[in-house]
Amino acid sequence: MKNVDELRTKYEAIAPLLNERSRRRWAALEARAYGYGGISAVARATGLTRNTVMAGLRELQGTEDEPISLERVRHQGAGRRRLAVTDKQLKPLLEKLVNPVTRGDPQHPLRWTSKSTPHLAAELTKQGHSVSAGTVATMLKAMGFSLQSPRKVREGGSHKDRDKQFRHINRQTQLFQKKVQPVISVDTKKKELVGLFKNGGREWQVHGKPEEVNVYDFPPLAEGKAIPYGVYDVTLNAGWVSVGVDHDTPQFAANAIREWWKHMGSKEYPAATELLIVSDSGGSNSARSRVWKIELQRLADDIRMRIHVSHMPPGTSKWNKIEHRLFCHITQNWRGRPLMSYETVVSLISHTTTRTGLKVKATLDRHLYQTGIKAADTEMKELQIKRSRFHGEWNYTFTPRSDLLK
Repeated sequence: MKNVDELRTKYEAIAPLLNERSRRRWAALEARAYGYGGISAVARATGLTRNTVMAGLRELQGTEDEPISLERVRHQGAGRRRLAVTDKQLKPLLEKLVNPVTRGDPQHPLRWTSKSTPHLAAELTKQGHSVSAGTVATMLKAMGFSLQSPRKVREGGSHKDRDKQFRHINRQTQLFQKKVQPVISVDTKKKELVGLFKNGGREWQVHGKPEEVNVYDFPPLAEGKAIPYGVYDVTLNAGWVSVGVDHDTPQFAANAIREWWKHMGSKEYPAATELLIVSDSGGSNSARSRVWKIELQRLADDIRMRIHVSHMPPGTSKWNKIEHRLFCHITQNWRGRPLMSYETVVSLISHTTTRTGLKVKATLDRHLYQTGIKAADTEMKELQIKRSRFHGEWNYTFTPRSDLLK
């Protein structure tokens, strides 16, 4: 770094006296004197491109036995102007070519294209705007595009109203936040075996002394299984996780939300009268589950609040905010560590933080939850549920029942 700083100081002192060719050759001389890594060091110090420095090296190689040519050099700022500046139609045409094939997470601000720069350049040339693939790449970067590899996010077929449901959830979220009403994203994290089992990832250990765990991940060797059900406060960037020990059922899910409200939500939103829950369309909080709806009605009765529910469209659970704002950080925090006990699981979750200020609380739920419970028709008729005009199977609201109807 010191050598780079020295080069920068030298260049700033001599640069005003140099023309284009002499600047290039001075940089080449310094790079050659620097030795290994000289091209990169000079490029960082001067702001010149690596190609410019290498061009200077080639010129030095070719003129060592020849007198230096005194041919005319360009003045500062001379040369052909960029096509993006001279051809005002180029950028709009490129956007028109790219936008129809833009794809990706509808909630993610970054855009990316699947067409190659040579193909885009060829298409623009056909339309009378001769341009190179390199220029197209430069323009795409300036427009907010970047090359990215495919990511596993799709879980099934795409519903025709998927994007409309995303927009509906976003509008609901913004409306609740404007009214200072809580918005939570909920889901169940992957079940984990509790015991001396290998956990993905690595952590610093004394050299040659890795933590020893079981060779096989056989469930009979485990103390049990941990079932983390998370509640993520979208507005406050805070999470609550109930770690279950039995089964992932609608009762377990509803109880986790109840515990969040008791220990966190009611303290942060003392004047709240409504709650928006965003969940997946499957699992313990499935849009089709009658027991889930009965449990939410009971929750609304208990906390005396209207509960609004919006489900993510089928096949889009990985885009639920809790996945990439809470669960991913929990996984990162306990990477490489065996989850030796339930206390270890709760402690690791509770100590999960991020630079953006994420705070997490966790507790162990030792209740046993029966599976296979059926919701009676009489219970369904007693629900104070109002379905939205737009996909009522995904969007509905529970109103607390009076004491007479309990």
